[in-house]
Amino acid sequence: MFPSVLDSATFIARGFRIISNPHSAGLARESEDLRERSTRATLLEGVAVISRAVDGGVQLITQPDHAHLASRFMEHYVPLAARARRAVILRAIAEHDNGWAEEDAAPTVNPETGGIADFVSAPLSVRQRVWPRGVARLASEPWAAALVAQHAITVYDRYRSDALWNPFFKEMEEARAAMIQASGLTLEDLAVDYPFVRLADLISLTFCVGWTDQQRYREWTVQLSGTRVNVIPWGGAEIPIAIQARVIPNRPFRSDAELREALRAASPITLRGVVAA
Repeated sequence: MFPSVLDSATFIARGFRIISNPHSAGLARESEDLRERSTRATLLEGVAVISRAVDGGVQLITQPDHAHLASRFMEHYVPLAARARRAVILRAIAEHDNGWAEEDAAPTVNPETGGIADFVSAPLSVRQRVWPRGVARLASEPWAAALVAQHAITVYDRYRSDALWNPFFKEMEEARAAMIQASGLTLEDLAVDYPFVRLADLISLTFCVGWTDQQRYREWTVQLSGTRVNVIPWGGAEIPIAIQARVIPNRPFRSDAELREALRAASPITLRGVVAA
């Protein structure tokens, strides 16, 4: 059970704002401080857990930066414009990967390859611990927290039959239920709002990772062609996008310290593209 998440829901449902909690370490402050800390981590470490191999190196992008990119182009997504809960959906999109900030700030080497342990190859313990942290940070905004909990359940659904993931699904479903109850909305409402979060994540990841295979989610198809992310249906104008990355040599690293030194030495670059039909 996630005490920080469930305790937060109890307090919010009773009309209190979280100021401190021995488990949550000040959830109200954490949500407000997250962007500052993520930016500071990037400047100090040059860190990332999204990796993209290119000629001459590996481009690295932080998970929070990828999420913020997703929220920026979804602000222009016409089908979302008329939604009553548009603002909180955009908030959930922007913060859906905030639990990765600590992992970004302390990147590690994959011992099997010598490369960076990215969001796909990170150890099981890392992939499971980032989500309760992210939900807890949004506990003062329970509908956004419920959407992020739903996202965690959705993106790892392929592991449902793996016993090592059973506690994760149980606890995330409890967190989702607590946040839904605190919001005063329903699971049916969540099913209506959540697809926007998943679509935004998929579009942004397709660009950031450089996936060229066609990606599918519900009625949408997403495919990268050069720097253009084609989304069908899109329902909006062509949207320019840009995100910061750092480039490190595409070689094995002998230790976490050696990897982090390469990241500190890496200069930032800006990747640009468009999202369009």
